[in-house]
Amino acid sequence: MGLLGLRYRSDNGLLKASSRSRLLVGFGELQPDPDGIIDLPVGFVYQPFSVVGELMDDGYRVPGLHDGMAAFPGPAGSTILVRNHELTLDHQAVGPFGPENELLKETDQQKFYDSGKANRPCLGGTTSIVYNTRQMRLKEHFLSLAGTVRNCAGGPTPWGSWISCEETVQKAEGAYTLDHGYNFEVPATSESRLTPAIPLKAMGRFVHEAIAVHPPTGIIYETEDQGDGLLYRFIPDQPGKLSVGGRLQALRVIDQGGLDTRNWDARKILPGQPLAVEWVDINDVESPMDDLRYQGFEDSGAARFARGEGMWWDKEWIYFACTNGGLEQKGQIWRYTPSPDEGTRAEKNRSGKLELFIEPNDGNLVENADNLTVAPWGDLIICEDGLEEQFIVGVTPEGDLYKFGRNVLNNSEFAGGTFSPDGSTFFVNIQNPGITLAITGPWKDRLAGVSDS
Repeated sequence: MGLLGLRYRSDNGLLKASSRSRLLVGFGELQPDPDGIIDLPVGFVYQPFSVVGELMDDGYRVPGLHDGMAAFPGPAGSTILVRNHELTLDHQAVGPFGPENELLKETDQQKFYDSGKANRPCLGGTTSIVYNTRQMRLKEHFLSLAGTVRNCAGGPTPWGSWISCEETVQKAEGAYTLDHGYNFEVPATSESRLTPAIPLKAMGRFVHEAIAVHPPTGIIYETEDQGDGLLYRFIPDQPGKLSVGGRLQALRVIDQGGLDTRNWDARKILPGQPLAVEWVDINDVESPMDDLRYQGFEDSGAARFARGEGMWWDKEWIYFACTNGGLEQKGQIWRYTPSPDEGTRAEKNRSGKLELFIEPNDGNLVENADNLTVAPWGDLIICEDGLEEQFIVGVTPEGDLYKFGRNVLNNSEFAGGTFSPDGSTFFVNIQNPGITLAITGPWKDRLAGVSDS
């Protein structure tokens, strides 16, 4: 059962922390950073690298607005990161091609998705990084996807790639030559190259945020960053070969068609309450009118969510954040348990289960959860995207919370939190202007803290 189910009481309809719902110590109190970037607990150190504007190994500049990210095993024990950049064609000052796009002449624009007009290409996409986790040193970084827009989050695949998601439904108008709102697959490779940008149109055109893959089936789950968004799943015709096509569906709660999960007006859904679900087909997936969420909700009774954002698979669950869900609109974390027969006709007899994991309704605990990942020891690690001070927040499997990091550089959100394959290093971005941090330290102390709490 989640945090609210065990740890909270209700006063006058508002959720308040009881004496048992204090923040855990976690790794200990945050210590002031003399360099003014990030406060961390005692024993933890960080290394900033791949900062916006730096010259990369392929001759381009590190783009700004670092966002979603995942880590993959690289050669000789290194880590490969694939990192999003939430840019449009108006971000030339922090784009990869220089303030006047002067480096465009060096680029194979046939690999872009949208080259734009009048020397104004779409500047979103991904960069790939090879990082020496033993020496805490950048080895190489390069542009790996170009010509896309507002690449916000995404997710890793079990077959060694990153799905980069466009958080937009920008139409082909003005300087834009193509419609946007798609996912793109980028291989996690140490070979410096630009991946041909092929839109995965069968996965739907909407305001994408993140994805997570169910390893046993290859089914992909997708969040929609809209206040009235849906939760989708994509059943590929051939698992691992997404460009071949597949079927798009939306989650519906059985016997509660059109369920509003946002809890904005009342506590309709309590943490720990299992909800049996089914999945309804979505048609016209390229959605020229950006109406997939209306089609699913109004026509098929799909459940409605409050800005679905970060998403991650962990052993038996798919966790996802709804950034402004809850009575106080401070955010919710949900988890979905796939059916043993997920994606088959037999799943109607053993349905998947949806559960509200936590809904603190207290910005002192967590405010507007965005990107998230699962730590090697099983805690969720959440990046905040609130209005003022930003934290990295840990959540135990029991639903208790603790602060792990504080942005003291500015009020920009944290993004892209992910652990190296060997579990030694936590990578995270400060989105604006664009800095990636590699954090190491006494991770085993968290487990000791749990046993003492």
